[in-house]
Amino acid sequence: MKKIPLNKNVLEARLSEIRFDLKKLQNFQNFSLDQFLEAENFAIAEHYLRRALEAIFDIGNHILSRLSIPPGERPSTYKEIAQLLGRYKVIPRNFAEDALAKMAGYRIRLVHFYHKVTKEELYQIIQTNLVDVEKFCRFIKQIIDDPKKLNLKIK
Repeated sequence: MKKIPLNKNVLEARLSEIRFDLKKLQNFQNFSLDQFLEAENFAIAEHYLRRALEAIFDIGNHILSRLSIPPGERPSTYKEIAQLLGRYKVIPRNFAEDALAKMAGYRIRLVHFYHKVTKEELYQIIQTNLVDVEKFCRFIKQIIDDPKKLNLKIK
């Protein structure tokens, strides 16, 4: 069976989206909670965080689809994408099982349980967890620079 190479344009476009979203979110790190609660800040931040998380799991799914994963192990949930990225050494396993699994859960929360997301919790995530998104981007950049690490090619 012929392996399909990673699509560099797809990966770089998603990374670019994440970086754009991160810059928008990082602007809120300078806000006090009171400032964050004003006007449309919550809605704007929620939008950019959701987009960044979508792009993260698009990247994960893209890479996993190029690996030799048995059909019974293919991911069907975002949390499974996180777990498999660790299991197949795309990213460090401890990062996959902790930070990335939490991102998967929060992506579900933002999309399906949006009515339960509080402004205070989103503010706290922006203050403390954006470093995990940056870390993920660095791991993926390493794959783009050296796909042979995963026994893959890139086009």
